[in-house]
Amino acid sequence: MTHPSGIGPRSGKASAVGDVSTTMRIDIWSDVVCPWCSIGKKRLERALADFEHADDVEVVYHSFQLDPSSPTVPEETARVAIARKYGISVEQAAQAQAQVTAVAAEEGMTWHQEEAPNVSTLDAHRLLHLALAEHGPATQAALKEGLLQAYFGAARNVADHALLAELAVAAGLDADRVAAVLASDEYADAVTADIRQAQAYGATGVPFFVIDGKYGISGAQPTELFAQALTQAWSERAPLTVLAGDAGAEACGPDGCAI
Repeated sequence: MTHPSGIGPRSGKASAVGDVSTTMRIDIWSDVVCPWCSIGKKRLERALADFEHADDVEVVYHSFQLDPSSPTVPEETARVAIARKYGISVEQAAQAQAQVTAVAAEEGMTWHQEEAPNVSTLDAHRLLHLALAEHGPATQAALKEGLLQAYFGAARNVADHALLAELAVAAGLDADRVAAVLASDEYADAVTADIRQAQAYGATGVPFFVIDGKYGISGAQPTELFAQALTQAWSERAPLTVLAGDAGAEACGPDGCAI
């Protein structure tokens, strides 16, 4: 595990100051067409399911694009794109996908990667930022799961605005706001900022997890490692220590100030 220097302002119920005794935050950099990101997400969720303080954990997703040059209108499958990118045969790419699909199956997920298109994820990430900004982490997580299911479970085009709107509204976003964001470049700067932050941490790939602003975990690590990290991070959260002093020292209270 690495030790990042910190995360930007917290969102949701946690505050930047004085929240050590309430909410622990997990920041995740990932892409919605990244198979290991989906597997890593599932493994973290398994660890959280057995974590006694899970109700006091907030998960926030951040943008990362595996291939920013991918088109919005599919021109080839991800399998063909992988073969071209890494200089291997389509058959070898198919074997690699099959191996990852088998790992996903062990985590309880049924995938259909063979027809998944190679498409841009920029607009999907913009909507994830919208979900977080206007509805909070729980709605963002619901949209994230919907996007992953659509892509890996049904091989759908997650760059298509009609599908994005469908998934966003199903997750609880306002249809008019979704349409407005998709018709603009709103939150594009936030996507760029997320990617730069990942680079600043030295993350060359995803998934990349930052627990409580202190512990960085790279890759879809085993559930046991996530469980260990959660326990360690929580154990190091200390309540505010009040220094001893004169109990009669002047102070203001709920009834006002003594003169």
